[in-house]
This record gives sequence, C-alpha cells and structure tokens, in this order.
Amino acid sequence: MPLNTSLNSSLLQEIQQLRAVIDQHNYRYYVQDEPVVPDAEFDRLFQRLKQFEQQHPELITPDSPTQRVGSKPISGFTEVQHEMPMLSLDNAFSEEDLRDFDRRVRERLGDDSRNIDYACEPKLDGIAVSLLYENGVLIRGATRGDGTTGENITHNVRTIPSIPLKLLGDGIPDRLEVRGEIYMPKAGFASLNERAQKNADKVFVNPRNAAAGSLRQLDARITATRPLEMCCYGIGVFSGGEMPATHVETMQQLNRWGFKMSRYLEQVEGTEGCLDYYHRMAELRNGLPYEIDGLVFKVNEYSLQQRLGFVSRYPRWAIAHKFPAQEEMTQVENIEFQVGRTGAITPVARLKPVFVGGVTVSNATLHNMDEITRLGVKVKDWVIIRRAGEVIPKVVSVVVDQRPADAVDVIFPEVCPVCGSDVERIEGEAIARCSGGLSCSAQRKEALRHYASRKAMDIEGLGVKLIDALVDKDLLNSIADIYHLKHEDIAGLERMGPKSALNVLAAIEKCKSTSLARFIYALGIREVGEATARNLANAFGNLDGVIQASEEQLLGVSDVGDIVARHIKTFFQQTHNLEVVDALRQVGVNWPEHTPAPEEDLPLSGKVYVLTGTLERMSRDEGKEKLQSLGAKVSGSVSKKTDCVVAGPGAGSKLAKAESLGVSVLDENAFIQLLTSYGVLVE
Repeated sequence: MPLNTSLNSSLLQEIQQLRAVIDQHNYRYYVQDEPVVPDAEFDRLFQRLKQFEQQHPELITPDSPTQRVGSKPISGFTEVQHEMPMLSLDNAFSEEDLRDFDRRVRERLGDDSRNIDYACEPKLDGIAVSLLYENGVLIRGATRGDGTTGENITHNVRTIPSIPLKLLGDGIPDRLEVRGEIYMPKAGFASLNERAQKNADKVFVNPRNAAAGSLRQLDARITATRPLEMCCYGIGVFSGGEMPATHVETMQQLNRWGFKMSRYLEQVEGTEGCLDYYHRMAELRNGLPYEIDGLVFKVNEYSLQQRLGFVSRYPRWAIAHKFPAQEEMTQVENIEFQVGRTGAITPVARLKPVFVGGVTVSNATLHNMDEITRLGVKVKDWVIIRRAGEVIPKVVSVVVDQRPADAVDVIFPEVCPVCGSDVERIEGEAIARCSGGLSCSAQRKEALRHYASRKAMDIEGLGVKLIDALVDKDLLNSIADIYHLKHEDIAGLERMGPKSALNVLAAIEKCKSTSLARFIYALGIREVGEATARNLANAFGNLDGVIQASEEQLLGVSDVGDIVARHIKTFFQQTHNLEVVDALRQVGVNWPEHTPAPEEDLPLSGKVYVLTGTLERMSRDEGKEKLQSLGAKVSGSVSKKTDCVVAGPGAGSKLAKAESLGVSVLDENAFIQLLTSYGVLVE
C-alpha cells in the first residue's frame, strides 16, 4: 500500500524513533540481560507503537517490533537449500583426542612448533539454525536439517525476542547469514512442563526436545508462548561488507548488531589453554541456566581456517570436546520405598548399573506415586535416566517399545515398610507419609543425620553408619540422646576404636556452642531450610520469640508463607518437640541471642555479594552465612548489580567479569577485616 503523503512528518519520525527505542530495549533485556527501564515503561512504549500502526497500517513493516507473531498458521514447512553447507563437528572425548586434533592442525599448517590461538565456547544443547539478513532485515530462518537442506521456520524464529528482526548499528553487510543455537533455558523448561502437567498435556523429556518441538509448530502463536533463546556461534554467507579477521572478533561484532553471544566465549593459546577452559567449564556446567553437552574449540583466525579447509562432513579447524553422557538407558530391577526424616515415603528405582555423567549409577529417585503414574513405569521396564552433577539421578522416561512381557505394576504400600505404621495421605499433597513419628527407626535415623549434618550442628564423625548402629542398639531415641553418649557406647562398635570414640565425643561437646539459625535448621521443621532459619533468627533474635510467635507474626518474616508458618507453629505446639528443645538446652546447647533488628537496618542490607574461588579460613558456605547475617544478598553470578566479589585462590571467570565491570573485589584477608568490623566472629 502506498504511503499517505499527507501524513504528518513528525508522526513518521515518532514511529521510527519508537521502533528504534523498543529495539534497543529488547536488545538490552534479551541479549545483554541489562534492562534499563521497568517492564511497565516498555509496555507503554510498545502499546503506543501498536496504536500508531493500527491507525496507519500502511506504515507497518516486517521488521517492526509489533510483527514478531503472525496471525495465521502456515500450511506446512518448505525446504531451504543452504548456500554454504552447515557441517557437523568432529568429536573429542578425551584429553588425548584433543591433543591429536591440535597436532593435526599444526601439521597441516606446516608449523608443528607453533601454539595455535583457539576460540572456546560452550556447545549448547539445542537446535542449530541459519538466519539470513538482507540490508539488515531478517528475511529467512531455517533449520540445519541434513546440512545441505533444512526447513523454513521463519514464522517461528521471528517470535524469539533474542533474534533481532532488524540489525542495530552501522557497517552491516548487504547479505549476512548468522548461525546459532536455539535452546530452552532450564527454568523455562521446568515452567513449561509444570504448565503441561496442570493441563494434563504431554510433558517434554528434556529442554532440547522442548526447543525442537517448539520450532516445529505450524502456528507461530504457540511458539511465541515458549521460552526460547538464541545464541550465535558463527556466520555463513555474507557480501557487501567486511567482517573481522577472527572468530572472537566476529562474535563480538554480531553482539553489537543485536545478537546474544556466549558470555563464556574466550580466546586461549594452544592445547593447554583449551584443557584449562574445559576443566573450568566442567565445574560451572551444572550451575549454568541452560544445558550444554560439551565445548567447541575453533582455530580463531579465519585465514588459518581457510588453509585447513574441510573433510566431507567436518571442518578441519574445529572440534567438539564432549562431556561424559548425562543420559543413558538401563533396566529397572526393582522399586523400593524409603522413609525420610519427616516420614515421607519415596519410591526408589533399583537399576541395572550403568555409567552416566562420569559415575556408575544403580539407583534413581521416582519422587512419589504421582510421578510413577505419570511416567507409567513398571518393574523390569527399560528407562532413560538422567544425572546432573551431584543431584540424585532421576528416571525421565520409559522406553515402552522395549517393555518385557513380565513387567510388573508398582503398588504403593499401605503401611510403612520400616515400622508397619499406617501410611497417611493428606489431601492436596503428592507425598504419602509414615504416621509412626520417632517410633519409626527410619525417621529417627534421618532426623539424627540431619541434626548432625555439616550445615546444621556439624558434628564431625557422627555419620550415617555410626547413627544407624547407635539407633539399632537403642542408644539414640531422640536428638537429645546424642549428648548422653558415653565412650563405651561408641568405642565398642564396628570400626570405632577408643581414639575415634574420643574424637566423636569431642565433636559433640564442641557443637554445643552454635548459632540460633543453625539450631532452628537442625531441629528439622518441615519446609524450614537454611535461609528460612536464618530469617527467623534475625527476625526474633531468640528461640522463645520463635516458639511463642503467632502465625501472623511468622508471616511477617521474609521467606515465610502460609504453609511454612503453619509447619513452624505446629512443630512448637507438640509437647514432645518442646521437651526435646528443653533437654538440649539443659545439656548445654547454647547460642548468642540478640535484639532483633529490622532487615533494612542490617549493615549490608541491599548489597549484593558474590563468592568465588577457594577460601582458606572458612568454606564458601560459611562465608555466605556470615554475609547473609549482615543483611547481604549472596548471588551465584556477577552482573552490574553486584556490589562486591570476594575472590579466593582459583577464582576464574567471575573474577574476570568483576574486573571488567569495575566491581569491587576483596581477597580473603580484606573480607575477614570487613566481617570483623561488623562484629562477626571468624575463627
């Protein structure tokens, strides 16, 4: 439709300015993760642009921020022939494989003694895509497909906020193909599956499948509801402009034009630099907000890449160094039921041992009967299990096609498998519980283990096996009995000689001096974790204040909601719980009490700290606890909102980012001086 020539030029200018401002805010929010205006202000700008475009539809352009989602589903996917093939990567599974790759690179370049500069970045577990821009405007999005032919998914990629519809800045080539990975962050995946379960819809097995399914929608309005992101990792064809001479510089240029790039992109020298990067990223892997299945190492200089060339399927200048598998298939040999500290009965799958995530796994949690029903799992089924870091492996799906004829249904017990007490199911709760309380030895053991654990009373030496043995001999019937143990009670047990017994008794005596927050946490009140215990201690200052608090007063404490308040109130209304607390006080368990101070009056209230590296005089958890006691928020990542980073030996990318952002950095000595200045004791 031709433009209305009588249209006021100031209105045209305002529409163009609105689009530019909205594009910039989208870039700051979705790419840089540094929003500069509140959501409400962004919404006002967006609605103003929509109103202008509704009044003057002849001015609507495909690259307008309002045009991300089409109004009609497409009839099907058409094929796209890639002008430049989207090749796969060869894989390295060991240090030796990586060294062989580097050796081949140097040999082909004819300089075996030279250290090659490599670009290193995480290998996102998502869907590879190609985005074609002409004169800075997105005209096509396509899947990788078989590398030469993909599918046109333009209608869907347009809905992803981290993909620019129009490139920002100057120096943009006439034609530019940007390649990257579309993925679904872990938090978005969890939220998507949670909604699916509530609606009785099919859940996705993992974030990659969820991303793939989202991009296979004919109706872009469905894709628009999925929490997808895109991170660029390279370029394909380009013309009518110039690009930098290295991969790292190119990614930085794409970032300036509006694309999200990996914040972990680094340039290193030689194999040793790559291996150092691998070990650092392996430590960070499970804390990342998205799934990665390895790292990609690329020769950084494009001129060297051109000299190295390709084989039939792989470039000779890049390799993927894969992490150990996180998912494997195995068979369920049996399903048993464990009883926890609060009486919760948890089904556990006993598996045919399988190597996954770097360890041999023989058990996996099934959570509750609802989860068993959702999965449809039976004894002797073949299943896919997943392990991430130190998290207990879980069953994610059943391989129904391989179900044996003698597979057995799972029957949830009506009585406790340990003590025979009735199993209770509270309406609205998925968890079934043993009603036996401390008369159930399983609950007693778990309560004792929790009380003695490192983050609670920290009784060194009083571990799982010793507690089990003492309970089995009826020497521990409550947590207060810990303080009545005698040398002969412990020394006569298996693997516990006289000296070991003395060490345990010394640890029990030492733990009598503790903090109120640790003591509250150690009591094992349902839903009261470390943070809630600390907030209760700060809010009331003494245990009697917590015990006597009304539900209304409890609800005034940060992190305490209706359910938690009810659990706290119920716990301290039980006579036997109050008797245990009194018994603990009588044997000398103590903590400093104080006059509660409003959270905003604490000296570090509103400050954001990050701990990184290894502290020598305390653990990171202890450092975190001390900062939180002063009102600070302790974050796991560095951003412009970070006020201070405490960096011990071995600090890596977090320290580097803090320095690049100009964030204040303290070493351990300075950190201890800070704590001491506020009266916090450091042993």
